[in-house]
Amino acid sequence: MSENLGLDETRRDAALHGPIESIRFSGLGAGPALIVLGAVHGNEICGPNAIRRAIAACRSGELLIRRGDVTFVPVANPKAYLQNTREGDRNLNRDLREKPYPADYEDRIGNRLCSLLRQHDVLLDIHSFKSPGVPFTFFGPENNRGELEAFRHADAEGALAACLGTTIAIHGWLENYARLLAVRERIGFPCTSIAEGWGTTEYIRFSGGYGVTLECGLHDDPVSAEVGYSAIVNTLAHLGLTDGPAPALRPQTVIHMVDVIVCEQAGDRLEGRWKTGDAVAAGDLVARRANGEAVRAARPGFIIFPNANPKPGEGICHLGVASDRRI
Repeated sequence: MSENLGLDETRRDAALHGPIESIRFSGLGAGPALIVLGAVHGNEICGPNAIRRAIAACRSGELLIRRGDVTFVPVANPKAYLQNTREGDRNLNRDLREKPYPADYEDRIGNRLCSLLRQHDVLLDIHSFKSPGVPFTFFGPENNRGELEAFRHADAEGALAACLGTTIAIHGWLENYARLLAVRERIGFPCTSIAEGWGTTEYIRFSGGYGVTLECGLHDDPVSAEVGYSAIVNTLAHLGLTDGPAPALRPQTVIHMVDVIVCEQAGDRLEGRWKTGDAVAAGDLVARRANGEAVRAARPGFIIFPNANPKPGEGICHLGVASDRRI
């Protein structure tokens, strides 16, 4: 982020009020349209670093786009990126949809991102995390015609998730977010729409495409940018945009999110140094309420998104079980 230090007022104004930069390469043959996003959360710098490297490789011909289109958006949230914070005014990866009357910076950015997403068939959204752990991939539901998240590209999305180089793949985000909202309402928070759980991948599925979220590793670890770049290269080859070799498929631990432990009052806390993907046995101590009550895992499974400093209404952690899906 050193390049952002000492910005003069002109550049600062451009970052906060100017356009989102996107760079597109169009092959001469027919193929799908891919969009690659970085810095949806501004302090997750592996995405911008990986994407800028990929742009340079495309310009030099090291990555030769022969078919289809790829659009790179190195910084999807310029304000948060400038500040080196997760959010500008709020979390851009929640409640992502068109807002005719935008109320904040992320609403205005979201309107433009939604327009971009609708122009593409496939999304790779590159993220990182703040606590130690291994890279993992989020993918979406099975094919269905339900009201929560109707979908028809499960096989293609699963195949994309399998080629990114991670060993953990997780699904069930939106249905588990609905569980979180139900708990929040029960403990007195205002009732909100499930659209609050919508991010970039949910929006592109709604628009008829498919997409995955790649969590590359720690925010400031240079290895995270390497993970992101390798995933871009693999995605381009997998989709046939380049003539690169078919990506090697690594065995995946596939996890289905099925529960969430919510911080109900100040003092509720995580117990232990859990990481996403860590296995738990039935009865393992996972969290503790402010009054000392132990919260234990009800069944064997996995920890997802442990939060060491939860605020009331936030998830202390999500819980998953071994999925019967194969990707």
